[in-house]
Amino acid sequence: MTEATQLGFGGVRPPPAARRRRWGWLDYLLLLLVALVFGYMAWNTTVVLKYRWDWSSIWPFVFRLDKATGKWVPNIVFEGLLTTLRLAVWGILLAGIIGTVMGVARNSRRLLFRLLSGLYVMLIRNIPPVVFVFVFVFFIASQIMPKLALADTVAAMSPAGQWWASLFFGTPKLIDNFLLGLICLSVFSGAYVTEIVRAGLESVPKSQIEAGDSLGFSKLDVMRFVILPQAFRNVLPPMAGQFIQLIKDSSLVSLVSIQELTFMAQDVQVTTQKVFEVFVFVGAIYFIICFTLSRLFAALERRYARALR
Repeated sequence: MTEATQLGFGGVRPPPAARRRRWGWLDYLLLLLVALVFGYMAWNTTVVLKYRWDWSSIWPFVFRLDKATGKWVPNIVFEGLLTTLRLAVWGILLAGIIGTVMGVARNSRRLLFRLLSGLYVMLIRNIPPVVFVFVFVFFIASQIMPKLALADTVAAMSPAGQWWASLFFGTPKLIDNFLLGLICLSVFSGAYVTEIVRAGLESVPKSQIEAGDSLGFSKLDVMRFVILPQAFRNVLPPMAGQFIQLIKDSSLVSLVSIQELTFMAQDVQVTTQKVFEVFVFVGAIYFIICFTLSRLFAALERRYARALR
């Protein structure tokens, strides 16, 4: 076997398969230090602040016993979690649409499209998220949503239609608030997706575009069949990260009374006067969801990389 064959096409040795790194003594030491820090914080809260922990006060707000049916039904914390997940799923879909359109516009040859998309990204990415939420909700969306009267439209639907609406968008009476938070998060996250898509488009080699032109493809066909498929393959990992980020960013809309997980946690905290238990519990929920998704996306990315080899 010749050296060129061993090295592969072009004389470049293919990268070795990534090996999973094993835990070393330093990893265990850092884990122990983290556990000691959390243990000290819990001890300091109990002994110094004289705080009495009561985790049992939280569970009735997760599930409650319906006296009429005798069954356990979801309570406000669980309903807030479902609203958060709905906001994240619908939000990444809408943000993906906005980001794709704006990302293509960022790479357009027309100056007007580049200016509009650049202005959109510049405004969103250089305004603090809290300021953006308040400006968007109280100065923009508040003048549009009442005219749509979506809650009245849902109320006029058949029972089956209302059930489907509640499944996808939550409580029909609060659908206006849900869509308000959804649009806010989508516009905010869309600016970051725009930059992800722009980078993905620019990562496509120019030789691929020139090959499409030489085959007689129109500019639209080159974009549809040559550039976008390769760009989407490159942007999948950062898009997965943006989805996880959107789950955490959904807590921002609690500032404008959107009844997602953080907003419901504030209600529970006011009712029970258990600050630490409530927010530690909610923080654990966010961590479990985001950590599980990060491991899932990492596994899918490794599997997709193996399929390409």
